[in-house]
Amino acid sequence: MAAINEALTDDELRSVLAKLESQRDKEVFGLVCKRWLHLQSTERKRLSARAGPHMLRKMAARFSRLHELDLSQSISRSFYPGVTDSDLSVIAHGFKCLTLLTLQNCKGVSDAGIIAIGSGLSSLESLDVSYCRKLTDKGLSAVAEGCSHLRALHLAGCKFITDVLLQALSKNCHSLQELGLQGCSNISDSGLSDLVNGCPQIKFLDINKCSNVGDIGVSSVSKACSSSLKTLKLLDCYKVGDESIISLAKFCKNLETLIIGGCRDISDSSIKLLAFSCQTSLKNLRMDWCLNITDSSLSCILAQCRSLEALDIGCCEEVTDAAFQGLNGAELELTLKVLKVSNCPKISVAGIGMVLEKCQSLEYLDVRSCPQITKGGCDEAGLQFPQSCKVNFTGSLGEPDVLL
Repeated sequence: MAAINEALTDDELRSVLAKLESQRDKEVFGLVCKRWLHLQSTERKRLSARAGPHMLRKMAARFSRLHELDLSQSISRSFYPGVTDSDLSVIAHGFKCLTLLTLQNCKGVSDAGIIAIGSGLSSLESLDVSYCRKLTDKGLSAVAEGCSHLRALHLAGCKFITDVLLQALSKNCHSLQELGLQGCSNISDSGLSDLVNGCPQIKFLDINKCSNVGDIGVSSVSKACSSSLKTLKLLDCYKVGDESIISLAKFCKNLETLIIGGCRDISDSSIKLLAFSCQTSLKNLRMDWCLNITDSSLSCILAQCRSLEALDIGCCEEVTDAAFQGLNGAELELTLKVLKVSNCPKISVAGIGMVLEKCQSLEYLDVRSCPQITKGGCDEAGLQFPQSCKVNFTGSLGEPDVLL
């Protein structure tokens, strides 16, 4: 082994390591000798850990080229004291190559620790501090100012965030592509307008449960990010109505995922426009509790959106079997994999049969609380579900997260 170490340079050994495909083989590589272990450690790019300041310093010395660090805590099994501000200070000074940092559910973290991240990790491209509930505009604005290459920022559950942060992002982070603001109820239309003035490349925007956002904010996003926007989540944004959907239909031809569950003022007219505008791009559509939606717009969606893979019309009580009748004359098969029609009392076994005739790719069907649809009724009608399809009659099955 001494001869090999004398013959091969560090760069040549790194080339050998790079050709190993499995993680197990890479770990075994480090067991050969101290030199190989050191090289294996310096080449490691990703790490998930639970460690205090002392151990983090050791990790920083060993994994000097680390790009991705995940210190997230489990929601149900958090450990004490968890990640602290002093930990973040060590990370900011010890992991200078980091481009991705994940701190989900690290409830002990405050602005002081996040300010250290902003000042120390100028190469950071992705930060997830979802449910770090102590954070405010002060700490996260420091990240916006110090991490100008930021492409993804996830802040779900950070309820103290306001439009001030969106202004800071607009001013400093012009490459931002993903922004998660679920439950940040202090965000307003004004903040969204400011945001997209400086961040026109946004592909993914989650403003679920941002109850102060309305048509003005959504319309400003659709205009400024028209060529880039692919995912927009507006769950329970009750101020959002037809004006928002019309604007999306007019400007956002590449939209793939739209979540508008609970937006009760949205009606058939705007959904039809969306169906025609995004007929080749739209893959996922959630509009449960959109109480004004009827057969008219649903049949249009099914006829026009040939790439549709997931659809949720739960609690749309006016929808009937007639929405699916247009499928009988359709020449092409539906690409639908997930269909949720829970709490739709006017849909029957006959309607589901029409869907099945044109949809052999179905993987999950939710028919909970549909009084006309039972397992016995489906069996009696001789319905043939695709072999891999899970049918949720009673709520006993886990739900796919594609429409969350």
